[in-house]
Amino acid sequence: MRQRFSWSRWSGIVVKEFVQLRRDRLTFAMIVGIPLIQLLLFGFAINSDPKHLPTAVLSQDHSPIARSFIAGLQNSQYFHVTQRLQSEAQAAELLLRGDVQFVVTVPPNFERDLIRGTPPTLLVEADATDPSATGNALATLPQIASIALSRELQGTGYALAPEPLAIDLRVHRLYNPEGVTAFNIVPGLLGVILTMTMVLMTGLAMTRERERGTFENLLATPALPIEVMTGKIMPYILIGLIQVTLILLAARFVFAVPMVGSLLLLYAAVLLFIAANLTLGMTFSSIARNQLQAMQMTFFFFLPSILLSGFMFPFRGMPQWAQLIGTVLPLTHFLVLVRGILLKGSGPAQLWPAVWPIVAFMLVVLAIGVKTYRRTLD
Repeated sequence: MRQRFSWSRWSGIVVKEFVQLRRDRLTFAMIVGIPLIQLLLFGFAINSDPKHLPTAVLSQDHSPIARSFIAGLQNSQYFHVTQRLQSEAQAAELLLRGDVQFVVTVPPNFERDLIRGTPPTLLVEADATDPSATGNALATLPQIASIALSRELQGTGYALAPEPLAIDLRVHRLYNPEGVTAFNIVPGLLGVILTMTMVLMTGLAMTRERERGTFENLLATPALPIEVMTGKIMPYILIGLIQVTLILLAARFVFAVPMVGSLLLLYAAVLLFIAANLTLGMTFSSIARNQLQAMQMTFFFFLPSILLSGFMFPFRGMPQWAQLIGTVLPLTHFLVLVRGILLKGSGPAQLWPAVWPIVAFMLVVLAIGVKTYRRTLD
């Protein structure tokens, strides 16, 4: 005889699932936490029109007109003058290190040439490794010059002055002159893919052994926690290097991404980044009770990484609190490393400010992983 649908049995199963969900606090936290994170990140942190971008000024003319133009940059809210420079070498170093987004050079006799009708050359150099970060700011430059200079060129003292825009405004988009999006995205994908695969693969490693029962064999060996963790990490380092090589080959021969810097230095940065992600994955696996929880932790970490690192949206366009969170994530600093090496040809001196945060992150996570590792099953 065929059984009929029983509402009592069905309701019992529903209650059982709610009870099980309540006991699995990590899963419940992910169900609530991930939508909240998406709401906060997309609603407040994401900004495709960055403003207050750090700008350095090399002014060789201290006339009222030159000062008015610099003040106009500040008032536009796109440019935030953070440094006054003394030499072109200093300007080039700041752009190479990524400390500033723009360098504005005001030539000598700027005011005199403008009044005499000889268009002075106003040079604006931009770090265009991320075209979306500079596009809107550069588009406002003619308007800023028109407003600032027209105000100063009024009055009897400037009766013979030409039109306010009688200047030679030259914009140099450094490191990516044509604004090719692939030159920014493809190197960034190197870090995103490594973050996803390395953390996920190692995050499942220990939990898989625990579920299969082979974890007991590890506990019975005299191996130290640090030996177990580093030993399980090594095979994945080779996998990561293979992934990197394939991505770099595609970047060079498919997307024509320039590779200005040292490939040896790039692989050294990649090794450091892989080690940081693998350490995090092992820590997740030592905390999680099963593979599902390890995957949930991975996605919980991956979502802020991809949104707050500067991969999808300009890092300097985010509010200060979002930038603080982003500076904790190793992907944020790895993007600076890989773009700096490939597009700028940066050396160790310029890259060190992005290296030590990854090292600090790895050491902290490794300490947590070793502490949570258990030599006896719960």
